[in-house]
Amino acid sequence: MQQQHTSHPDPTALGLFGLAMVTLVASSQKLGLTQGTSMVLPWAIFLGAMAQLVAGVYDFKKGNAFGGTAFIAYGFFWLAVGMSWLISMGALGDALKTAADSRQLGVAFIGYLIFTLYMTIGATQTNTVLFAIFALIDVLFIGLSISVLSTNEALKEAAHQLAAYAELLISLASFYLSAAYIFKAQFGKTLLPIGGKLFASKTTA
Repeated sequence: MQQQHTSHPDPTALGLFGLAMVTLVASSQKLGLTQGTSMVLPWAIFLGAMAQLVAGVYDFKKGNAFGGTAFIAYGFFWLAVGMSWLISMGALGDALKTAADSRQLGVAFIGYLIFTLYMTIGATQTNTVLFAIFALIDVLFIGLSISVLSTNEALKEAAHQLAAYAELLISLASFYLSAAYIFKAQFGKTLLPIGGKLFASKTTA
């Protein structure tokens, strides 16, 4: 029997929806509209993590190293954050909660800031909206890093607010871009403009 070749559809809309949902719920807590992280956890695990991991795997299958790396890296980020919240709540035992040093989470945020900075450069070759999302993620990680590591209370609070509003804007932009991909796939034309590359890449002969 002849093996039928099937092409994988673009998973970007799914990954962006996962990002949009988790950042929407998480930003509501940072902005003081909701309290605690217990009910943020399911969205972090299933939308922030799982949806992006699925999208990343299919992006790699399509040969998209940028999209695959981004979705999978941020998917694992939300799994790690969810685990950190469980530790801080004492859900994994008092010993882990007592031994936890939140500054290590701040260091991890710096690591993801470094990652996001070079991914932002890569995003200049995608589209304007996706570049804006990565730029906002840069701002988010700057705010998160300072809010965890700073010893100045006023600076911590300002950084926390910066992170909160950046996260909300990430959510809104991700919903928009997810919808743009869905509409283009369904209607065969661009209904929501997303812009082009910020800089034209040079090719060598």
